[in-house]
Amino acid sequence: MPPAQTPRPPSLTERTIEAVRDGIRNGTFVPGELYSVYQLADRLGVSRSPVREALLRLAETGMVAIEKNRGFRVVLPGARELAEIMAVRVALEVPAAAQAARRAGARDRAALEKEREAMQQAVRDGDEGAFLLHDQRLHGLLLNLASNSHTIRIIENLRDATRLIGMSTIRTSRSLEDVYAEHLPILTAVENGDADAASLAMRRHLESTGKLLLRGAATENDDVDRLWEDYVG
Repeated sequence: MPPAQTPRPPSLTERTIEAVRDGIRNGTFVPGELYSVYQLADRLGVSRSPVREALLRLAETGMVAIEKNRGFRVVLPGARELAEIMAVRVALEVPAAAQAARRAGARDRAALEKEREAMQQAVRDGDEGAFLLHDQRLHGLLLNLASNSHTIRIIENLRDATRLIGMSTIRTSRSLEDVYAEHLPILTAVENGDADAASLAMRRHLESTGKLLLRGAATENDDVDRLWEDYVG
């Protein structure tokens, strides 16, 4: 048997990407504010080259906008961009939930239950940050059961692109308990090995989340239901 390969350490560019994503998640980088490439490089202790490369990759996902010779800004997606994002999430995560129901073993179900319990505890504590962390981990476990690493990275980028708006919907449109309750039918279906019920529950959860995100970003000229129908179906 060949020896196990040692995982490759992340490159400076990959470390910078993760640092910026963490900064967006925790509020260090505020949408609309202009940030200096030089200051970011100094903060991370790296040269400007990996920072520029990282920002170019993040710009491709729509998370940041680069201003030549000035710096970068975190971007909040508009309603149409959000509709496009949710269309991709529905296309990938709904069948993934069905696959998870077909493939989940006892260890997988135990891992999902651990995240569910952590989400429930975060609801009791009113801890939004902890709730969103375990929400992301739960979705990641479902994707791991069904998808390859490329799909998982795509979904992570899309979730990060909508995270700031998603946090505002929890504060203004629905409670942590509401979001938690939307996950229970998904987990019950996976526990029972019911692929059809899992895909339906995931579809309903994403539609609820997606339409709230669209309403949070919509202007007076945007018809949320029409956008959802046109892009997601």
